[in-house]
Amino acid sequence: MTGPLLKVENLTKHYQLDRGFLRKSGPLVRAVEDVSFSVETGETLCIVGESGCGKSTVARLLMRIVEPTGGRVLVDGADITSLKRHELRPYRRRMQMVFQDPYSSLNPRLTAGQIITEPVENFEHLNRAERRALAADLLQKVGMSPEMMHRLPSEFSGGQRQRLGIARALALQPPLIIADEAVSALDVSVQAQILNLLMDLQQQLGIAFVFISHDLSVVEHIGHRVAVMYLGRIVELAPSEAFFAKPVHPYAEALIAAAPVPDPTRVRLQVPVEGEVPSPINPPTGCAFHPRCPLAVERCRVEVPRLVPMPDGRAAACHVRAPATDVTDQRGISVAGSSAFAIERQNLSIGIR
Repeated sequence: MTGPLLKVENLTKHYQLDRGFLRKSGPLVRAVEDVSFSVETGETLCIVGESGCGKSTVARLLMRIVEPTGGRVLVDGADITSLKRHELRPYRRRMQMVFQDPYSSLNPRLTAGQIITEPVENFEHLNRAERRALAADLLQKVGMSPEMMHRLPSEFSGGQRQRLGIARALALQPPLIIADEAVSALDVSVQAQILNLLMDLQQQLGIAFVFISHDLSVVEHIGHRVAVMYLGRIVELAPSEAFFAKPVHPYAEALIAAAPVPDPTRVRLQVPVEGEVPSPINPPTGCAFHPRCPLAVERCRVEVPRLVPMPDGRAAACHVRAPATDVTDQRGISVAGSSAFAIERQNLSIGIR
């Protein structure tokens, strides 16, 4: 197979609000608008942004938990958005998901062993010995004892439940895992353990991750590339090191400036951003960030900026800092899918390797 493992082209999701019985349709909610990116084998792409920016909707669109309004999702070169439910079945083995809440994402009536082996039994029949062997192997892979396979989810801590969710995702040996806020419900020490686990599994098995988070400290340690979303659109896409060293888009700059820093002596960058995130029901014209942007010019108020490739391997959607000149690929697919992602991850500090 050549090309990226996952390629997303102009993905869009609109929701029509209902005004009630015998009334006309309500306003349109533009949850995701024209999102494009790709993910290589063994890569971690982190999607970040404020609550309500469309991150989790993107995750559900990738898995076709919800149906897109427009655009394409290509897995191994095949467009899964055009497939019928029975045709989609083989691709379910290629993509699995780790959900945000480890308490509600596990069936409370099944044992840990049953939870882990259930995905496999949807595709092939396993006898009792095979189920036990598979459950024991996956529990060991995620740092748990095989003897725990007979316990119910209520007998586990939050961190253990999230490990169980990861073991379930690994059961079909998928090359791609979508992790939607997979550590946000856990305390800091358990977060570090889960992140270390994901990075170790990636190194051992070559798994690619789409990692969705609002915590930039987590993203900085686990991500190879970062996609910043604002009001349903990607406004910056960059290698992790370049992004945290010097973000291009004013919103990305504001996100980094607002992130808490554990060192009180470190000088914080002050980025003057005012106001609230606009409603996706009634988004601003032009660039959605322009009502809050200190750099906004008249063009920002009337024209939606494209995601423009830049010489340093990143892409940004900003009329001021990334003006669209001499651009051959207006969608930014070539940059989003850059194969030059050979970024060697080093041992990490503050409890995260």
